[in-house]
Amino acid sequence: MNHPIPNTSDSHSVQVILPQKQLGRRSDMYLFCCSYSHNVAPKGKFIAFVSTEAETDHPEVELKPGIDLLGPVDEIFFDIYDRYEPVNEPSLDNCFISTSYDATTHFESTVTDVLNMYTMITGKVLDLSVDLSAASAAEE
Repeated sequence: MNHPIPNTSDSHSVQVILPQKQLGRRSDMYLFCCSYSHNVAPKGKFIAFVSTEAETDHPEVELKPGIDLLGPVDEIFFDIYDRYEPVNEPSLDNCFISTSYDATTHFESTVTDVLNMYTMITGKVLDLSVDLSAASAAEE
């Protein structure tokens, strides 16, 4: 696209979640947009994703409410893929496999999956808290 998503205050980075109830669906729809300001597209260009869980045999049609919010689009690519989940028992075979990405654009489920694998592998809970007092002491 050569513009930000309309009605987003000309934001160069935006995420929009369309709730399932507003769409009459069983799953939410997600819009994500970033731009050349993130060094992911040529100057003046924006990249947008619209994603959801397919609920019919016509997933391209299901995306219409999200695509309609994008405004004029230079080019559209559709990709449909299956989601996979590991079926093994890591405690028995020491094989740690992540789950496939889902439709969310904020990667919350992926982060949870990685944190769970870290705990299974190391036996420890990863502490992602930041000790700001230590950071400020280093600046002095």
